[in-house]
Amino acid sequence: MFSAFWCFLMNWLLIFMYDNIRIKSLPLDCSHFVICIKSSDKYLSLSLADLLNKDYNFDHKFIFSKTSDSGLGLTATGIKVNELFIGDISTQYKSGKTVVDVKVDTNSNISTTVTVNELLAGAKTSLSFKIPDQKSGKLDVHYLHDLVAFNSSIGLTPTPLLEFAAAIGGRELSLGAEIGFDSASASFTKYNAGLGFNKHDFSAALMLTDKGETLKASYIHVLNPINGAAVAAEMIHKFNTNENSFSIGSSHNVDPLTLVKTRFSNSGKAAVLCQHQWRPKSFVTLSAEYDPKAVSAPPKLGLALALKP
Repeated sequence: MFSAFWCFLMNWLLIFMYDNIRIKSLPLDCSHFVICIKSSDKYLSLSLADLLNKDYNFDHKFIFSKTSDSGLGLTATGIKVNELFIGDISTQYKSGKTVVDVKVDTNSNISTTVTVNELLAGAKTSLSFKIPDQKSGKLDVHYLHDLVAFNSSIGLTPTPLLEFAAAIGGRELSLGAEIGFDSASASFTKYNAGLGFNKHDFSAALMLTDKGETLKASYIHVLNPINGAAVAAEMIHKFNTNENSFSIGSSHNVDPLTLVKTRFSNSGKAAVLCQHQWRPKSFVTLSAEYDPKAVSAPPKLGLALALKP
């Protein structure tokens, strides 16, 4: 049943794109596109993932960022997980339409991404690779126009992994789909689709992921644009195990410099976050999570400090 549904959906989408791509266009990463609120009102530029997950940290984390007048940016990140320390140093250099990102981590991996913006009108191309992984090379092409957009990615190997994502929509209604194909095994690695509905103060989305095995429904609503009060909910149903799960969260600016977030899940876990901007672009974030099922374990606590002189 799912195979027939997916064939119908993908064929309908491709036909619709063929008829409209000459005059329309829109962005993608399908999973994020359908959830993000695409409103002209700046206070709605948040997503479900941001409200439910962003900045929650239950370890010790430190971030230092510095940008020079020449266009060179430096970011150092360190995380202490129990007795293990993980860190990386990232640099970014901007020159005209070209952006070069280089990151070195504690495992001696060197990741490099070269991005050229506006190579053509609305198009962006990026080349990425990781040393010493000789099979990590990848070429991405992004195209964004008014009502249609697509992302395409190809691995730079003899048997590459191919990925393509596209979205069509307007101010209120949007449809997106993505597909991945492994040429080495001649098999599909993923095929997902989503439908989103956006208004000036809320966004709702329905997504079919994990090759049609998972159905996700999400909703995010801005209650007060002045203090940033917002609520969000996500429900997930897995067809193969018949399991259901949900998460709900809230966000509220206590004052212009302090943000408080909460999150609850069907498993009983409750989390709270307090983030304070103690100087421009520098934040201290406290996070805590309580799991009632882990009776012998203490609540998780985390501290993150982000400095940007």
